[in-house]
Amino acid sequence: MSQGFAPDRLNRIGEILKTRYVDSGALPGVLTLVWRRGALAHQSQSGVIDLERATPMRPDAIFRIYSMTKPITSVALLMLLEEGKIALDDPVHRYIPGFARLGVFAGGNLANGFLSAPATRPMKVIDLMRHTSGLTYDFLARTNLDAAYMKLGVAQPNTEGGLAAMIAQLELLPLEFSSGDAWNYSVATDVLGYLVEKISGQSFADFVRSRILGPLGMTDTDFFVPADKQNRFASCYYVKAGKLLLYDDGQKSTYAAPPKLESGGGGLAGTASDYLRFCRMLLGGGALDGVRLLSPKTIALMTMNHLPGGREMTQMMPNTATFNESGYAGVGFGLGVAITTNLAHAALPGTLGEYSWGGAAGTYFFCDPKEDMAVVFMTQVLAAPERIRMRRDLRTLVYGAMAESFA
Repeated sequence: MSQGFAPDRLNRIGEILKTRYVDSGALPGVLTLVWRRGALAHQSQSGVIDLERATPMRPDAIFRIYSMTKPITSVALLMLLEEGKIALDDPVHRYIPGFARLGVFAGGNLANGFLSAPATRPMKVIDLMRHTSGLTYDFLARTNLDAAYMKLGVAQPNTEGGLAAMIAQLELLPLEFSSGDAWNYSVATDVLGYLVEKISGQSFADFVRSRILGPLGMTDTDFFVPADKQNRFASCYYVKAGKLLLYDDGQKSTYAAPPKLESGGGGLAGTASDYLRFCRMLLGGGALDGVRLLSPKTIALMTMNHLPGGREMTQMMPNTATFNESGYAGVGFGLGVAITTNLAHAALPGTLGEYSWGGAAGTYFFCDPKEDMAVVFMTQVLAAPERIRMRRDLRTLVYGAMAESFA
């Protein structure tokens, strides 16, 4: 056995992901890491990082991790919390005065003007961290507010004026709902990045580099990919009529230059091994290799369910079609990560208290502190139809490979 796994069962992970998703043409390539009890128990890879050039998948490939940036941003905010510079129950308007005037959508559209009603309470910092703020995302394409975000380009990397300009846009739009009333995926974590920037006095990217990426040795993770690393940068694809089409060429990418807006919600690109170091820091109670970012108590707070009444995301979404990176029931939300709260509702093997999240291009991670385990999965297909099924398969394969449980 290797770190409590049966080796033959571990081998299934790479084999099934290859045959079911790569050989079928659903994904160009995949890379999976499983860490448990102090060592790398499994690494598998298949396919390519670039269909056009047929460049084989490599362990040091760089991927757009998109929303897997969110837990890193949450750690940045929590570092400032530990320094006494911000609190979870602070009203956001303490730091962004214009947010005190935000009402709740009551009709209208961007072209003709929005109607709004008073919010039942002010938005709090914790609402930003658990996606109960009332903000939204343009790609949800569900409401007139989503359409307004799309039209205005809210939180886009090419936004002139960066995060401050994004805040100015949000100050002109109503909320989807009063803070705390629902769970809705949104640009809330980009607002957290702005708070980090304003409170620390550093640009958001500089804070993340100097306080998190550098100390953890995440040397291949950043908001852009320099020229000397572009040969490792995977191309990104999307699906149309069942075929993978090129979305962003890794060798000719906009990631070649620093963005104008440093997105805390989805701006980072990095390697699987770098993200595993971040996961190991979380599993280590805020510390890795002698470097401490947070206290164990803050990590415990981060990774418990903070949704009102202990509810699940699916119980707080505006409707069943609302997007989230888990895609199934039995999951609550903490401070930047999803939390497994009910295994029967999830209908998946696992452990209560696991935490996880994913990215728009199919990347995914989950950590199981009771089993002392972290899993990182990388690929590059935007909104792949198989995304949720693949993540369910991965979790089932990993837990099915266990010969010993420590939970």
